[in-house]
Amino acid sequence: MTEETQGFGEKPDVPSGATPDEAAQAASPSAEEGAAPAGDAAQNAAQAAQSAGAAGLTAQLDQLRTALNERTMDLQRLQAEYQNYRRRVERDRITVKEIAVAQLLTELLPVLDDIGRAREHGELVGGFKSVAESVETVAAKMGLQQFGKEGEPFDPTVHEALMHSYAPDVTETTCVAILQPGYRIGERTIRPARVAVAEPQPGAAPAAPGASKDEPAADEESGGPGEG
Repeated sequence: MTEETQGFGEKPDVPSGATPDEAAQAASPSAEEGAAPAGDAAQNAAQAAQSAGAAGLTAQLDQLRTALNERTMDLQRLQAEYQNYRRRVERDRITVKEIAVAQLLTELLPVLDDIGRAREHGELVGGFKSVAESVETVAAKMGLQQFGKEGEPFDPTVHEALMHSYAPDVTETTCVAILQPGYRIGERTIRPARVAVAEPQPGAAPAAPGASKDEPAADEESGGPGEG
């Protein structure tokens, strides 16, 4: 008898008379078992590639976010600089306009002085009166304001003293006459008021607050009601 040895040459049992398809099905489990390790390795490699790709995309996304933040900050900086530029230009424009108007009105002040003197002497009549009033109206529309009144306290920042005297009826340096009115545009003084001032008499005692000028001073040596 011939002994059958099993080994590398062993083949799966195939029934006698089996068709080729049945023979292939009988041999397929061994093929699938051999292909399983190769399939796991390919799957692991695919997962590793996906992880590497996701990490790369995350890094690129972080770079894009950083670049976007930098561009946003640059844009905000430019907008702030532009707003500051606009405010500076507007402020300079207003300043230039005020200077131009002040220069024009300064040249017009002698004319207004002549109009004022003519009014004081009763010479402002007829067509000259209409023209003078039109000039004054235009100057007022441009912001020119006249100031300076008799009896107001002397302020060296807005008054220019041309005459000086003493008076017994004043308690501080006072404008007693307006020689030339002052003019301003808003808070800008373009000409101080030229005035005559009076100061209290030297050595005169200052009046007590609330005391009447006509009230006689109390006699300090007078005795009380019961003194004989």
